[in-house]
Amino acid sequence: MTSQKKIYFASDFHLGAPDHDASLIREKKVVRWLNEIEADASAIYLMGDMFDFWFEYRNVVPMGFTRLLGKLADLSDKGIEIVLFSGNHDLWIRDYLPKEINCKVYHHPIIREFNGKKFYLAHGDGLGPGDHGFKFMKKIFVGKFNQWMFRRLHPDTGVSMARYFSRTSRAHTGDADSKFLGEDKEWLIIHSKEELKKQHIDYFIYGHRHYPLDLEIGGGSHYINLGDWINYFTYGVWDGNTFELKKYDN
Repeated sequence: MTSQKKIYFASDFHLGAPDHDASLIREKKVVRWLNEIEADASAIYLMGDMFDFWFEYRNVVPMGFTRLLGKLADLSDKGIEIVLFSGNHDLWIRDYLPKEINCKVYHHPIIREFNGKKFYLAHGDGLGPGDHGFKFMKKIFVGKFNQWMFRRLHPDTGVSMARYFSRTSRAHTGDADSKFLGEDKEWLIIHSKEELKKQHIDYFIYGHRHYPLDLEIGGGSHYINLGDWINYFTYGVWDGNTFELKKYDN
């Protein structure tokens, strides 16, 4: 990373929701943002739930998202590192995207060091105390046998069924993910403080919660939630010295 280059972070595009027309408007906005940051980006980290649903069959992937995937492939071809995290809505990203757009995919938290600063990076689902119902369901979703069973469904049936459950889950949750619950009740903040007992981390960067937030949690460490591209259109940028949350208004 040179002094002129920056690392960008964004999360929770939820492309595909709530319908094709609304999703397409949002997808075009994401692509405009990618066009604008292309000149000074060394890497782009997309921190999960890029899609509202994604599942890879052996020879089939969900329709749509051609503008975004084409742009990511273009950026990768130009030497910009593309890193994806799976989220709770797109748990089943496997080898299609790494092959097509030459990106890295992570399904678990990772730690990276940029210019001497340590970054703890994760989507955030299932981390910290509580949320036992989701943690139980996630074990079911990631089970190899259950995925094998799902692949036995015709894609028209499987994808339609999954999108229905995604809509139902979002309706049940409502806007809870976009409200700050307080430092002592936020599971990801609690998780971050537990990690700090093991080692120093300068920046904890998550998606998942949909609420943009930069909060110092002790010892100069920052908890960052990137927000979403449904209500906030926020993203993070590291310029080699400072991390900043910004809003995209174009």
